[in-house]
Amino acid sequence: MTSRVFITGASSGIGAALALAYARRGAQLGLLGRRTEALQAVVDSLPGSGHVIYTVDVRDRDVLHAAANDFLADGPVDVVIASAGISVGTLTEELDDYRVFEAIIATNLNATVATFEPFVATMKKQGKGRLVGVASVAAVRGLPGAGAYSASKAAVRTYCESLRVELSQTGVKVVTLAPGFIQTPMTAHNPYKMPFLMPVEKFAAQAVLAIGRGVSYTVIPWQMGWVARLLRLVPDRLYDYFAVRRERKPRQN
Repeated sequence: MTSRVFITGASSGIGAALALAYARRGAQLGLLGRRTEALQAVVDSLPGSGHVIYTVDVRDRDVLHAAANDFLADGPVDVVIASAGISVGTLTEELDDYRVFEAIIATNLNATVATFEPFVATMKKQGKGRLVGVASVAAVRGLPGAGAYSASKAAVRTYCESLRVELSQTGVKVVTLAPGFIQTPMTAHNPYKMPFLMPVEKFAAQAVLAIGRGVSYTVIPWQMGWVARLLRLVPDRLYDYFAVRRERKPRQN
């Protein structure tokens, strides 16, 4: 039976790579993004047929729900991946950055909740399914100049953990992916070294396996998983000493 997969942020980066990985496995896809031309280019590159695109800003909950319900109307959905996300530097002292902070939280966290909402009842009824949130290794410790991004991804991880426990007796699996440094447009202009930088196609292949197994939390690449474990053990005083010297992601302005 053909699996059906719904992916936000599918016009580029991790979302587009996951779309290709699932299409190669014969899945029928519902792909969301803000840019119609980019979404169409992704669909045109995919094997198979029957894929549907939705031009949606995931911060618009009503329109996002309408797209989800349209895809659900054609049959049960097996996997939902909330991969839409933005990353840009923010500074609390810069008053204009507050709106950027709001946009990051709305896109990375709130839209994850809104993406899952339409699918929970159906998945519970069918007793199976995967809800996939995308956190980040940046969620482990607060990065200077990236308070909004680190906070949003830490919240995604905690939210998905809560949801996982809520749904633990239903057959529905909640999977949290925590990418390290992945080669995407989001990381292309980072002004600092990115250890264990991974091609996005390789990330997607490993992510699909983790989603299929229903792994509750997985860091990709695995080397960054060890880095994350070590970072949790570093005392605040020592972390602060080294983190303050780290180059920072540029602000939007």
